[in-house]
Formats: sequence, structure tokens, C-alpha cells
Amino acid sequence: MTYLSNILEVKFSVKDRNDLISRATNIMSQQIWCWGRDISRDEGNLFLKNGFERIEPPLDMKGEVSIYRLNFSEKRHIILRGFGVYYFDARYGAIFVPRFEFLPVYTKKPCSTKPIWRLSDLPDLDFPGKFEWDYYNILLRDLLTWITVYEQDIIDKQGLSYRKQTLMEWDDGFRKIIEPENIPNEWKEIAKLFSKIQHEDFFP
Repeated sequence: MTYLSNILEVKFSVKDRNDLISRATNIMSQQIWCWGRDISRDEGNLFLKNGFERIEPPLDMKGEVSIYRLNFSEKRHIILRGFGVYYFDARYGAIFVPRFEFLPVYTKKPCSTKPIWRLSDLPDLDFPGKFEWDYYNILLRDLLTWITVYEQDIIDKQGLSYRKQTLMEWDDGFRKIIEPENIPNEWKEIAKLFSKIQHEDFFP
């Protein structure tokens, strides 16, 4: 049982909500670190091996790191950046999850094909309105499901020892570390808890 397992499905307290955001922010920051190690892996780039497209920075953006984009279809994709995760599905819109504050923002407008090099390249995003909440939740659920599956696949194919190794430098003695064997279930639990939050929990 987690410390949030007993929260009411109908209503979150402000503390419950803030604790969940803090918990999700912690694992997202760790997750992005792990993705960086998967890219720079000595034995080969795991993102490229798993079907990601690498977009190199233009000459006038020297110093920027490459963009990694995974296309599920022509109308659905994920873009991973060091500052957060962008997920687009033409049926519902798009969300962006910042790395250091797990408060996903949303747009229902068609998204630009412009590469996301910086935060300023993102489309106009905001917290969803009450009538956009269902689409927002679908996007967040699908994104967290993909992350869960990705991490389980890493453990299954690369071994638990590989993910432990990637976290050695991340553990500075101060950060809260989610152990590799617990990462998939932690994402599942976070997805489950976010699915219970209603619009009114943010805007009473």
C-alpha cells in the first residue's frame, strides 16, 4: 500500500494533490536522466534501436542536443527532451509534461510540425478547461502507459543490472531514488492516482 492509496476517489485534498505532484515530479526527473543514459550507452543508442527518429540541430543552433521523436502513426507521436515530454494524438490534442514540475499542460489545437528545440517552440499550452478534462486524461494515461511499458522492456531486455548502473551517477546522496525494479509499478500507480483527480481538485 502506498501513502496515497487511501485517498478518496471523489475528492483529493490539497495535500494529497501536492504530494502526488511531488512524487510524479521525482520519478519524471529520474526517468529523463535514465533516457539520457539510454541514448549515450556505450553499446549503442537504445532510442534508435527502439524506433526513435533522431533530429539533429541545425547549424545555427550549435550546442543543442538532438531531438528524439517516436512516431506511432502519422497522427500520434512522442517527443522527448531534457526539459520534459511532449505527447501528441490528433484525436485529443497534446500535452507537455515539464521535467521539474509534474503539472501537464494541454492544447486541443493542431500542433505545429516545427521541431521543439526550446520551451518557446512549444504550441500554446494551458491547464485544460472542464470540458477538455476527459481528453487531457486520455493523453496523460496513454503517455504514462507508454513510459511504463518502455521501462519494463528495458528491464526485460537489458537486465535489472543495466538500469541500476544508469542510476549510480544520479544517486548523489540527496535525491530520492526509485529502485529499477519498482519503476514500472511506480508509473502504474501514479497513472492510477492521476486518473482519479477531477478538474474540481485543481479548481474547487
